[in-house]
Amino acid sequence: MEERYDAAAIESKWQATWEEQRAFQATEDAGRQKYYLLEMFPYPSGRIHMGHVRNYSIGDVVARFKRLQGFNVLHPMGWDAFGMPAENAAIQHGTHPARWTWENIAHMRDQLKKMGFSYDWDRELATCDAAYYKWEQLIFLKMLEQGLAYRKSSFVNWCPTCQTVLANEQVENGGCWRCDSQVEQKELDQWFFKITDYAQELLDDTWRLTGWPEPVLVMQRNWIGRSIGCEIDFPVADRELSVKVFTTRQDTLYGATFMSLAPEHPLALELATAERRQEVEAFIARVRQQDKLRRTSDDLVKEGVFTGSFCVNPVNGRRIPVFLANFVLMDYGTGAVMAVPTHDQRDFEFARKYGLDLVVVIQPEGETFDAATMTEAWTGPGRLVHSGPFDGVDNEQAKEDIALYLEQQGVGRRTVNFRLRDWGVSRQRYWGTPIPIIYCPACGAVPVPEAELPVLLPEDVEISGEGGSPLARHAAFLNVPCPQCGTPARRETDTFDTFVESSWYFARYACPQYGDGPLDRAAVDYWLPVDQYIGGVEHAVMHLLYARFFTKVLRDLGMLGLDEPFSNLLTQGMVCMETRSCPTHGWLFPEQVVDGQCSLCGQPAQVGRNEKMSKSKKNVVDPDQLISRFGADTARLFSLFAAPPEKDLEWNEQGVEGCYRFLHRVWRVVLDHLELVGAATIPARTEGEARVLRRQVHRTIKKVTEDVDGRFHFNTAIAAVMELVNAIYGFKDKPANPGVLREALETTVRLLAPFVPHIAEELWARLGHAGGLEAAGWPQWDAAALVEEEKTIVVQVNGKVRGKVTVVADADDEVTRQAALADANVARFLEGKTVRKVVVVPGRLVNIVAS
Repeated sequence: MEERYDAAAIESKWQATWEEQRAFQATEDAGRQKYYLLEMFPYPSGRIHMGHVRNYSIGDVVARFKRLQGFNVLHPMGWDAFGMPAENAAIQHGTHPARWTWENIAHMRDQLKKMGFSYDWDRELATCDAAYYKWEQLIFLKMLEQGLAYRKSSFVNWCPTCQTVLANEQVENGGCWRCDSQVEQKELDQWFFKITDYAQELLDDTWRLTGWPEPVLVMQRNWIGRSIGCEIDFPVADRELSVKVFTTRQDTLYGATFMSLAPEHPLALELATAERRQEVEAFIARVRQQDKLRRTSDDLVKEGVFTGSFCVNPVNGRRIPVFLANFVLMDYGTGAVMAVPTHDQRDFEFARKYGLDLVVVIQPEGETFDAATMTEAWTGPGRLVHSGPFDGVDNEQAKEDIALYLEQQGVGRRTVNFRLRDWGVSRQRYWGTPIPIIYCPACGAVPVPEAELPVLLPEDVEISGEGGSPLARHAAFLNVPCPQCGTPARRETDTFDTFVESSWYFARYACPQYGDGPLDRAAVDYWLPVDQYIGGVEHAVMHLLYARFFTKVLRDLGMLGLDEPFSNLLTQGMVCMETRSCPTHGWLFPEQVVDGQCSLCGQPAQVGRNEKMSKSKKNVVDPDQLISRFGADTARLFSLFAAPPEKDLEWNEQGVEGCYRFLHRVWRVVLDHLELVGAATIPARTEGEARVLRRQVHRTIKKVTEDVDGRFHFNTAIAAVMELVNAIYGFKDKPANPGVLREALETTVRLLAPFVPHIAEELWARLGHAGGLEAAGWPQWDAAALVEEEKTIVVQVNGKVRGKVTVVADADDEVTRQAALADANVARFLEGKTVRKVVVVPGRLVNIVAS
């Protein structure tokens, strides 16, 4: 009886073998070239999804390929384990975040092992483990010593449901990225990291990251947002105050007719006169509830309120009214804008709405604008008018001239401004790393002594979901003596933003058991930087920017010896699937659709778009069910073959089944010929069909090597192996050429090893090899075998293919021409016609023009 391909048995066998042999354990070896492959680590939500399968399959191909090439490969895995979802789950399920998290980790670890990923599990880490966050607390203390961590009162994005602060990047369409609740603005004392100290270096180094996708680099450059301009002081009329603005358009300074302040500006209420105060307070309260990003959109309805105060334009003495405006944010510049309505569209709309003055100060060549009749702002070039000593000067030249003038007058200065703001890292939640600070009524904010680290997160807390962090209600945690004077004091109850944990985990993987500090310098110097990092583009201006910042900080603290953490970055596409819905029951799971109808009510199921797999849209596929039905190798193969890594993958059941059938074909073609190939060796010389097959074998080696190595064209590499398998099946001279057949079968198995490692290892063993595929290494192509003795040339008559001819590989144009004209099929299409011209494209094509 024919032995069938039993994926479950084969995969469990080889997974056990790899674990017993500790096959993927990595150790530093100065005599070998290292390769550090890393995928962004997952949040332990409880189950892996098809996005995980795809992301980690991509990484595993590269890791296994590099290992087969002889590299010393580090390929670790761990868990981004802190965060609000664990608290939400604890409330929902009546469990503890720690228990929920560790149970999920155990389950997901088992799932990943069933996929056969080549992880060094000895290096596994979880960010909720005190052995990890102890060193994060130490890094914070070192940053505090260097002035890179500080505390201040600021307005923050506040989620009223999660009861925590959100970074700007965590606010999506005005809502919390976790729960979609409307985000509010709230003033709180917060801890910040001084990422702005590294703004210029972070920007400059994007030009060195040649292995990163350009769209990611553009997003980071835009987020950092470097602008060159001037800071200008506008005195407040009749007050001993001034308002500082930053502008890149100092050439329009003489046209400033009002001032716009952010409602969050520290002078907003101070500038409100008694008769205006009530209206100003109401406006501030209302705008603070609005989404910051929405407030900067072009289609925002411009709103403001007059404070009752005036500023003085420092270059012409004009008194200009001070407004608060909903489109001005404290996150940009100084939170104050000199408004020039004739040359800025937002200011123009605002001025028209509130009946404010307009003064034209730039006139384009050949035109004369009248402020009273303008219908929109002029933002183009021109010459200055109504600009005192700068009248007639080109506005671009005037930028430098006016900047110099402001410095000479002592009312302004040339400066560089960044859109980037310092990173607020305080979060008002329980399940996170405690910030190691103690507040003493006498000494103020006192760092926890290093010898007392870690500050452990207590697990005996009540998670109710009400009113902020439960740490504030945990007396044993909260109440402690001051480390400096012994006075009764209290601990900080905020915890770190989880992006802090993911900003340095890649370095800790190099030395996860190291106990004398955050990083073992010898180990990190060997392994870092990460040679290939893989993850979603959605992290372009959060995790990836923060990780770059942390790397530079750790460098300056002497813990690392490099400037950038990731040499190469691959951002993979999403896994998408058609949605099905019922008019009555909404989104349907795939199993709820039977014969195109809703199984709940019988109505026709409506087919929607291919969208990202989502539980809410019920278009998810359970990887466990996929593995149970087809095996992990099939799941891996489909996720790699169905689309290039950077593109979205559209789920297709038929595609999965096709990959499963292909593995059956590979299984059969090897087992069916084991007796024939035996211990056969490759002959010194091959002829005819055997030579053709051997040429395809070595073409395939070359193709797969080039497609995988740095290009990540996994789909075309797999397609090439599929063509080779077809050629093996079609090879008619098998009995006469067992050596050629053996080479073809072994090459197929070796080329498939990074993609489908379980079946590859099993077939390699069946072919009589005891050492395993890694011992065999990656196959090398034979340049001599690639040389063709004959070429097939396509023949066209008047542009249409009419035949094919075979000539020797080095045939000249005349030989090729004569062969084409002599072909019987071609001759049929030349009957009764005169050949006017014959064009020969050497080695490829003959085109005959006849009439």
